[in-house]
Amino acid sequence: MRTEDLIKALDADVGSKAMPLGSAWRMAVAVAAVVAAAVFWLTIGPRPDLMVAMHTMRFLSKFVFTIALGVSAFGLIRALSSPGAPTARATAWMALAPALVGVAVILELFAVPRAEWGTRLVGSNMMICMAFIPLIGLGPLAVFLWVLRHGAPTRPVLAGAVAGLLAGGLSATFYAAHCFDDSPLFVATWYTLAVVILTGLGALGGRFFVRW
Repeated sequence: MRTEDLIKALDADVGSKAMPLGSAWRMAVAVAAVVAAAVFWLTIGPRPDLMVAMHTMRFLSKFVFTIALGVSAFGLIRALSSPGAPTARATAWMALAPALVGVAVILELFAVPRAEWGTRLVGSNMMICMAFIPLIGLGPLAVFLWVLRHGAPTRPVLAGAVAGLLAGGLSATFYAAHCFDDSPLFVATWYTLAVVILTGLGALGGRFFVRW
């Protein structure tokens, strides 16, 4: 069978499922958000000064970064789960979140004295960040991998990694409401490393559970 014929056959199989793949992904995100919210509220919850923090640009910028990551990853994983779907535009959008973080870091370096750079980078919740972003994201990652199994990704490892990015964007959004470290230096370092953990787990999940 030619590659083009195989892709068409896979696409037809995906389209014949009880629920369209697009609807399945939207439902998956809703379920994943509920799971992440439950873990968040049952473990760490929001920071006590949340209402005050919401009036500061540094605090709000964290959500801009994490939501940008989640939205761009959602677009890419939908494309990857359908054989033959174009992925170039969705892949390009994945640069948005890193670009926003990079700009924020540059502005922070100009605004903050050099003597404070190390303090802002290390912060006060480094280990909590590294532990709870993956913890909150594990349930959503499982949901996304399950949906991938019902799609037909031709690159399951890559699709699994993007599922990890999507789970990471979602879990980091919840964790940001708890985190007391609002510096872009902290976010660029520790949030990124925590999301990388979920990305690696997603790639492994794609390798072993999404193969067809």
